[in-house]
Amino acid sequence: MYKRLLKPLLFKISAEKAHHLTMSAFKTLSKIPGFIYLSTSLFSVKKPSLEKKVMGLSFKNPVGLAAGFDKNGTYVEQLKTLGFGFIEVGTVTPRPQPGNPQPRLFRLPKDRALINRMGFNNMGVDVLAGNLELANTSNVLIGGNIGKNKDTPNEKAFEDYLICFKRLFDVVDYFVVNVSSPNTPGLRSLQEKEPLSKLLLELQKVNHQYGHPKPILLKIAPDLTNEQLDDILEIVKSTKISGIIATNTTIGRSGLQTSSAEINQIGNGGLSGAPLKHRATEVIKYLRQNGVPEMVIIGVGGIETAADAQEKLDAGADLIQVFSGMIYEGPGIVKRILTPLSKSNSL
Repeated sequence: MYKRLLKPLLFKISAEKAHHLTMSAFKTLSKIPGFIYLSTSLFSVKKPSLEKKVMGLSFKNPVGLAAGFDKNGTYVEQLKTLGFGFIEVGTVTPRPQPGNPQPRLFRLPKDRALINRMGFNNMGVDVLAGNLELANTSNVLIGGNIGKNKDTPNEKAFEDYLICFKRLFDVVDYFVVNVSSPNTPGLRSLQEKEPLSKLLLELQKVNHQYGHPKPILLKIAPDLTNEQLDDILEIVKSTKISGIIATNTTIGRSGLQTSSAEINQIGNGGLSGAPLKHRATEVIKYLRQNGVPEMVIIGVGGIETAADAQEKLDAGADLIQVFSGMIYEGPGIVKRILTPLSKSNSL
């Protein structure tokens, strides 16, 4: 129904407006008695063969929703009915911020891709934490993706990450440090060895002050060279964080079917979706081959089908996430990925 009826209608309006309209309608429908049960029964796949123990956490299946889809934790109760094993909320910042001017989210249908320059638009960490405190998050794991406010200088960035970390500690199952979005000026420079090591060490210091430290993952850009990936691997080892999410969006535009005139008209932003698939898999494979065996990798980038998911798992990912695929495939994407995987012996 989504591809035949809803998608053509939604693609006639702006991408951001379509997202808010769809999720608001989903939340309204979920208040109808029996709707949550119906959605869960339609879209979930429950098989012991899909269960995975990663980072000391028990995932009911390896398919998660990437950060950015539900920045403020407004829809976790609805999204969990779509069969996800885990949902990553955020990216969140200490203070609310509006993000970049609209339009800032664009579809590239010929490429089954998106370009976004959202700019960490969110309502602030207190709102996210409050929403998660009130939500029923049973039977799904929640990740907290944390960032810094746009006006926070990089030399004080660790303070923003610490604020978010402390506020979310009791309401999420794991953390993701986002220093790889291309839409906050100067943010990607935090991926450099010295500032990144400092940031992660500060977080780990606070993390281990709790009686039960939470897993911390680092989300990296696909545009890093092998030498930069080597630095990342060294940092993961020295700071003893749990692992890496590979990858965020790319600033590259090569090989697109969409005309260069349209791409130029859209302007800056991170590209996600099918064009990122090959590079994300390359990065995952490199990290797995060169990293320590216990390092966790969550693979994301261009996953729409079970074959795409299997490709990431075969490359070395422990878990996978989708985002753009939700836009193009609709709410049945998790079930379409999991059904074949549940019959595979490669998990």
